[in-house]
Amino acid sequence: MLHYAQEQLQGDYYTRAFQAGAQEDTLILNMGPQHPSTHGVLRIILELHGEYILRAEPVLGYVHRMQEKMGEVKTYPQYLPNMGRVDYLHALAWNWAYVLAVEELLQLEVPERAEYIRVITCELNRITSHLLWWGAYLLDLGAFTPIMYGFADRERAMDLLQIITGSRLTYCYYSFGGVTADLTPQFIDGTKEFCKYLRTRLPMYKDLVTDNMILRHRVDDIGIIPVDMARRYGVTGPNLRGSGVEHDLRRNTPYSIYDRFDFEIPAYEECDALARYLVRMDEMEESLSIIEQAIDSLPEGPVTPPKMPKVIKPPKGEAYGAVEGARGVIGIHVISDGTATPYRIKLRSPSFSNLSLFAEVSEGILLADAVSILGSLDLVIPEIDR
Repeated sequence: MLHYAQEQLQGDYYTRAFQAGAQEDTLILNMGPQHPSTHGVLRIILELHGEYILRAEPVLGYVHRMQEKMGEVKTYPQYLPNMGRVDYLHALAWNWAYVLAVEELLQLEVPERAEYIRVITCELNRITSHLLWWGAYLLDLGAFTPIMYGFADRERAMDLLQIITGSRLTYCYYSFGGVTADLTPQFIDGTKEFCKYLRTRLPMYKDLVTDNMILRHRVDDIGIIPVDMARRYGVTGPNLRGSGVEHDLRRNTPYSIYDRFDFEIPAYEECDALARYLVRMDEMEESLSIIEQAIDSLPEGPVTPPKMPKVIKPPKGEAYGAVEGARGVIGIHVISDGTATPYRIKLRSPSFSNLSLFAEVSEGILLADAVSILGSLDLVIPEIDR
């Protein structure tokens, strides 16, 4: 079996192409596509000189599901559940970007209460995404205990989202013009309690992990992404803010009702893995603040438009919906030809841009540090392959 595997590796197109440019006395190593630290079927071909990386090349496509092509053969409502499968960790942000584009085509006005509900649930989903990243990142770096704390706290938020969405992961809760169901008293009371609870947990995370010198040695001054490099690759989200750029669509290009809330945009100028870590930890606190403000000012009223067409057939035209996801800017470009099926859908994935810089930033680093850098980027592989 080992001999067969070696033959398969030598005959692989990507490996042979990579070997053609290799230097003498170097090792070609495949990291993935089933490596634990890649968090999905991501493959990276590495050329190593001892423990140091000379070259790196991500190889994509192992989980390609033709998401954009499916948009051309499904009706507008039929395609909506696909959004929860693109980024399963922040599914509601993808829901939101898609319905924003279709609502623009339909000229639909979203009821105010539905806007508040979208903010509350999307920020709660952002927290669950960051908690999973936190636990999994530290597990990659060799710490087992934090993922137990992170997942236990994440379960509380998922229990709340399950009450109103019926799902625990791949949510399909937003609808064209609103949301599929109103908030329940159980959800509102539970969310208030969760916000108080998580505020007591975040200081423990800081004492246990953030201030731990073992973690600091694995992330401090590792994976430097200067601002110019981030902009060249189209990096957005916490990875861009970890390079000192205070850019967040919720503040810079406000959508929905985000301009009504008071919150900060965490940013650190160190440009390393630690800076990206600290941005996400601070973002959880800001999301809690947004949720509390939205619940306190939640208006009464309907959660769907009074008049909705039975068949969704936007007029000819095109629209672009963009939101700030847990990994960066999510963009969905929808082109309508006047039928019940989109003519074309193009998905802008933040993880694709964020991964693209890995080849450059990994040159000359230790192999162990590659794991730290990949984890600090917070990649979701199905979002990259689409």
